[in-house]
Amino acid sequence: MKTTRYVPAIVAAMTVVVTGATVTPLFGQGSSVKGHSGNAPVTWEADRVEVQDRANRVFLTGSVVATQQNLTLRAARVTVAYTNNAGGSGSNVDVHRLDASGGVTLHTPSETAQGNFATYDVDRRIVTMIGGVHLTQGTNRVQGGRLVLDLNTHRAVMDGGGSTGRVHGVFSVPRRQQSATPAASGNRN
Repeated sequence: MKTTRYVPAIVAAMTVVVTGATVTPLFGQGSSVKGHSGNAPVTWEADRVEVQDRANRVFLTGSVVATQQNLTLRAARVTVAYTNNAGGSGSNVDVHRLDASGGVTLHTPSETAQGNFATYDVDRRIVTMIGGVHLTQGTNRVQGGRLVLDLNTHRAVMDGGGSTGRVHGVFSVPRRQQSATPAASGNRN
């Protein structure tokens, strides 16, 4: 088996794993992925890599970790669906879909998104996380059953889950200084 033929498919697949899962729309302007470069090198590791070239699939299994700049994806398993458009060189790979399962985590220095499963539709640029989704940014937390991130419109929608079928969250309120006099703060009795 010629392993060099498959290396571009694996590298291209892992590039999309990380760049496709940016959580900027979810966490907003203060996100540490703001300005994240999809062209930065990607490092990845897994216990096992299986390429099924005829099926246009790459399977990464066993403590998968992919990192690009300060964005890290962790999962037990990542499946990459691609099309090989190469004229014999193996370097023209179009990745269409990524499926991650088993404790999926997307992490930046200031944000974390966790769920049981995640899918990234590369063509539509939509990330969907399902199954006990938890989002944290500092002391802010949101949890629900399904999160859909549209990377084109920067819109995030969380649907309910769990026993209540509702979305739950805790948002911290910044501490504000109180005025020394009630009149200065507009509190007139």
